[in-house]
Amino acid sequence: MKLLKAALAVAAISTLALQPVFAADPVEGRNYTRLQMPQPTEANGKVEVIEFFWYGCSHCGKLEPLLKSWVKQLPADVTFKKVPAILNESWAPGARLYYTLEAMNLLDRLGDAVFDAMLNQRINLGSESILLDWVAGRGVDRKAFADTYKSFTVETKVRKAAEMTQEYGFSGVPALVVGGKYSPGPELNSYGQMLQVTDFLIAKNRAELKKQTPAKKK
Repeated sequence: MKLLKAALAVAAISTLALQPVFAADPVEGRNYTRLQMPQPTEANGKVEVIEFFWYGCSHCGKLEPLLKSWVKQLPADVTFKKVPAILNESWAPGARLYYTLEAMNLLDRLGDAVFDAMLNQRINLGSESILLDWVAGRGVDRKAFADTYKSFTVETKVRKAAEMTQEYGFSGVPALVVGGKYSPGPELNSYGQMLQVTDFLIAKNRAELKKQTPAKKK
């Protein structure tokens, strides 16, 4: 599996390494990069953070619990969303699964179980028949899930995820994007460091947004 350069640096480091390690601000070109083609955001004046991920990515699975805790502490002026990356056709079922769980309000209940099934139990949830058996075994209505899985709404979101994966230009996951233009990496030594740089980029983008906002007349 292709991996983002940041993930390559992260691979051998404990996912619990959250302690600060930067003596000074992160450096552009080393600790974070600018996207070659900045993308518009949908945050309406807030700072937007996107995580591109794949359920079959071990690094994404290891980052997930830390990311969940981090997201809970984000300030009110920051929006966060996940986008299931589609780097090739074999990743598309994972995106379809994510958006089906989202549509059925099952992400909180089954999101972690999907990571566990694919990464630890080696269950091929990319197979529709296996997936339907798997969700049915967890008390989900099989027909309702199948109908949602094949719905126009989910199909539209899957196509959008594929477009975004291409537009943002990442070759692997996990990949975080702040403000449609900044991403932590490539020189990172832990998942905690990745989130620390993301915090820095959030503050940077917040300051940029304030400069862009016209001052109110008194």
